[in-house]
Amino acid sequence: MSDRPRAVLFDRDGTLVVDVPYNGDPAAVRPVAAAAPALARVRAAGVPVGVVSNQSGIARGLLTTEQVTAVNARLDELLGPFAVIRWCPHGASDGCACRKPAPGMVLDAAATLGLAPRDVAVVGDIAADVGAADAAGARAVLVPTAATRAEEVVDAAARGIVADDLLAAVELLGFGP
Repeated sequence: MSDRPRAVLFDRDGTLVVDVPYNGDPAAVRPVAAAAPALARVRAAGVPVGVVSNQSGIARGLLTTEQVTAVNARLDELLGPFAVIRWCPHGASDGCACRKPAPGMVLDAAATLGLAPRDVAVVGDIAADVGAADAAGARAVLVPTAATRAEEVVDAAARGIVADDLLAAVELLGFGP
């Protein structure tokens, strides 16, 4: 499909892995059921995949950068390789350019991959993921979970960017079976 993105960036917690709030323990990393096959479909098309993740636990003093790095290393062991992993250590009130829904991580990941943001898609489970994609000029797909607010699903559904799971998300982006 010609309108397929040239890279797909995934949110980590709640999207690729079961959300464990402020997880600093690599042993607690558990991929969601559709993560491996969805990533395999994108990779089979020769398209790089990456991760963009808010990690405010660092700003809150609940996590260290070493813990986030260890959890990301475990993620890479279980579901990698990832072409790029970006994470924001800031809290909501820090005013940074990287914390989703700001576009910083998406723009940085796209630049690292040598792509324009319009050639990238972001898949996540909350409005901040969609907002970061929108702010960067990338495509977005929302995969709702129990943490997703009802109005976020309604807004994304009105745009035709909601998928039931990660396999449906990558199909929506043009990576069919």
